Amino acid sequence: MTAPNTDNGGADNSTVNCAIRTLCTRDADFTQTLDDLIAWDMVSDSDVEAAVTAILRQVKTQGDDALIALTNRFDRRQVDNIEQLIIGQEKLQQALETIDIETRRALEVAADRIRDYHNHQQQSSWQYQEADGTVLGQQITPLDRVGIYVPGGKASYPSSVLMNCIPARVAGVGEVIMMVPAPDGELSPMVLAAAAIAGVDQVFSIGGAQAIAALAYGTETVPKVDKIVGPGNIYVATAKRMVFGLVGLDMVAGPSEILVVCDGDTDPDWIAMDLFSQAEHDEDAQAIFISWDADYIAAVHNSMTKLLPEMARSEIIGQSLARRGALIEVRDASEAVELINRIAPEHLELSVADPEAWLPKIRHAGAIFMGRHTAEALGDYCAGPNHVLPTSATARFSSPLGVYDFQKRSSLIFCSEQGASELGKVASVLGRGESLTAHARSAEYRIRD
Repeated sequence: MTAPNTDNGGADNSTVNCAIRTLCTRDADFTQTLDDLIAWDMVSDSDVEAAVTAILRQVKTQGDDALIALTNRFDRRQVDNIEQLIIGQEKLQQALETIDIETRRALEVAADRIRDYHNHQQQSSWQYQEADGTVLGQQITPLDRVGIYVPGGKASYPSSVLMNCIPARVAGVGEVIMMVPAPDGELSPMVLAAAAIAGVDQVFSIGGAQAIAALAYGTETVPKVDKIVGPGNIYVATAKRMVFGLVGLDMVAGPSEILVVCDGDTDPDWIAMDLFSQAEHDEDAQAIFISWDADYIAAVHNSMTKLLPEMARSEIIGQSLARRGALIEVRDASEAVELINRIAPEHLELSVADPEAWLPKIRHAGAIFMGRHTAEALGDYCAGPNHVLPTSATARFSSPLGVYDFQKRSSLIFCSEQGASELGKVASVLGRGESLTAHARSAEYRIRD
């Protein structure tokens, strides 16, 4: 789930057009057209690269002073000292106590469900002993400190707080630091309340590349972290890429994506709205629909045309659909599966009679929403699994954010005298074969006569 742009404020949408391409796998140019449609270049342009490089250097060399100056510049603040950028626990609790009861209850239910799901991801250290007494194993250790970036300002993304912080807490992370920008000094009470519920330790009202720099390098006030997670704009994403290696990252996410497959028996209005749910994030989001029923594809298109003018973010949805959306007719369900694995979507909805039967064939998808009643939006907020998912076909090799992202695995090796002697003979041969004689002799010292 990525952060959407600003709402259009309820403007008149009666003239909004639902222009979305219709494709068919039988078309001679289908393969190239689809390749062009799903391609996404995640590399920043030179201007963004240069700006982020300068910001990182400034924070690294000037610390807190840089954070103050950059926050005043980019977030239109008038901050005099770093303490004004610290949001204490009392403010988090105050936000939790002052939001309306219904909102607080929704946040708490979502947090409980997310925590329950991620508890199932817990891993345990393990060992086994070989016949000669040699012991091998693996030790699981949580990270010491993690930084979470949460979009801020008029936008409100408490779900990002829950999805990023709770798995870290379940993993046993020692300290969680949250960065959230406050343009014009505006902060969302829901975000602060979510931070209280999720158990964030420290919160700073700092955003942009400067927030990533502070987490990566540390300043006089902001502690350096071991890993940075959370979504952001192109400057945040570029900064994350630049500091990778100094700190760990969750991923560098591209635009939001949804791929919906339907057999023709779901209300087309439902399908239309599911496609809108991701298209409304921003103009670069991608919504693709696949079916082998041409009449049903037409019905979905009609529903989209009918419903689009009702949407508050209709202009963004319309641009997203026109630029990167598609309705695709396939020959059959088998061909639909081929396209799923080719596209490797962030979100996959299987709006079919027997979604369970599809699972063995699906190799690449960030999250799979099964059945007609399982809207992707439930996964964004409260189903339980994490909404931080691989985008831009990276589901081919990446997984959703989880407890395992906040833990390290250390190998355990304990050799008995007999085991060291036997393994030493093997290591000696291999070490000398690689011309690494110190390796070989180190092993040979342990060989018994």
